[in-house]
Amino acid sequence: MNRIPFKKALVLAPHTDDGEFGCGGLISRLLREGCAVMYVAFSDCRESVPVGYELDILGKEMKSATASLGIEPENVRLLDYKVRYFSDERQRILEDLVKLNKEFCPDLVLTPCTTDVHQDHSTITNEAIRAFKNNTILGYELPWNNLSLPSDGIIVLEEKDIENKITAISKYESQVGRAYSSPDYIRSLAITRGTRIREEFAEAFEVIRMVFK
Repeated sequence: MNRIPFKKALVLAPHTDDGEFGCGGLISRLLREGCAVMYVAFSDCRESVPVGYELDILGKEMKSATASLGIEPENVRLLDYKVRYFSDERQRILEDLVKLNKEFCPDLVLTPCTTDVHQDHSTITNEAIRAFKNNTILGYELPWNNLSLPSDGIIVLEEKDIENKITAISKYESQVGRAYSSPDYIRSLAITRGTRIREEFAEAFEVIRMVFK
């Protein structure tokens, strides 16, 4: 397996846990191959926290999940946008992304697919395309939100990457019970994506922009 040719990857998660679900396996592979990874979540969704949990629980779970993947704490950020109202903050989000580009200078940006119908997800992706148009941008899949699933970019993963993804997602204890949180589902999706190219495991991505320098 050849090393992925990226030195700095920026993961854009509209909400806590989106990055782990969409590209947790790739994050694992990038880190073990020496790529620096920054993870930015735009909302802790405190308006949607299940009854019985502290309002900041998702932020705490995100720190635990990203740490389990191996992302350095200083490379994990949580912003304060209100869930489901990102479109009202489009310009401020764009400005935050432009600042991130100047500060971190990623050569790979991971964001939701352009076919993702969640209003917050589409806002992040649309603004990411503006802010990072000179960078490689891959759209990760969240099948329960996607009108169509990506097939133009497939990245091979190892067993350890899938295990790391499952472990990271398990840190979101407040979200247990959702069908797509099941280890069986996560593993079966990776097997399905791998089968497309006769590999054991993979994640699929939409190639929004591909840049090699």
